[in-house]
Amino acid sequence: MRFRVSSELFYRVEGPTTLLFALKGIETEGQKILRESLHVDPEVPVDAFSVGEGMNRFTRIQTSFSGQLQVRYEADIETSIRLEDGHELLPHGPGDLSPEAITYLFPSRYCQSDRLRNQAFDLFGHLVEPYPLATAICDWIFEHVAYRQGSSNEKSSAVDTLEERGGVCRDFAHLAIAFCRSMNLPARYVTCYSHLLYPPDFHAVIEVFLAGTWYVFDPTRLAPLNGLVRIATGRDAADAAVCTIFGGSLLNGMQVICNSLDETFTPINWDTLQQSHQAIALL
Repeated sequence: MRFRVSSELFYRVEGPTTLLFALKGIETEGQKILRESLHVDPEVPVDAFSVGEGMNRFTRIQTSFSGQLQVRYEADIETSIRLEDGHELLPHGPGDLSPEAITYLFPSRYCQSDRLRNQAFDLFGHLVEPYPLATAICDWIFEHVAYRQGSSNEKSSAVDTLEERGGVCRDFAHLAIAFCRSMNLPARYVTCYSHLLYPPDFHAVIEVFLAGTWYVFDPTRLAPLNGLVRIATGRDAADAAVCTIFGGSLLNGMQVICNSLDETFTPINWDTLQQSHQAIALL
């Protein structure tokens, strides 16, 4: 599958500011960048580097003026997926996990799994197999947490989302990750461009480590799971924020686009996967 993605962000900056962006798609075994460009107006110092296990690609922009800053990223990216029978994904205890997954069992800044352990066991303790467990967690969040724009902020955590029963994709992902970790399922946070997401925006989903592979789940059910283009991966949004600002700056406009370049695109949605008892991995 091939997608054309773009993101355009407008900031009002006040004096010396450093902005750290995660806008670029990354390259993996199954995700390839066919072309890309980054434009910054006005011209300011820009450098690029990769960090972390998933080799997230960051762009650091430094400003020393007061005024408008425009950042635009465009790319054509090819992706691939793998489907597996969810019932064949056998459980692995912490003692059998590969080292890459261990980090994602621990509590993190926005996913306080240690504080949600009792609630998780009350809700999901009757489930043993990992795929039905991860599925039940995402189903419960979809059914019991309302998707509400503007109901949370950069300080909101999984605990806040559970208490307030509302949030956006970031909050849904944090709560799902915290519940999974509470039940000894390694889970991580993924930001992505998302085809057919409405309204268009950056999107956050989760990946759960099952039988040696990371499988993607989306408790919001807002977009096809085969229409995702990976940007960054981490323990939570602290590792994969679209923009982290050091200094005075305010976002005052944004446009995000992700369109399929293929003649046909057949969406794979949550209902489709559940009916066929399949799990989907972004390669």
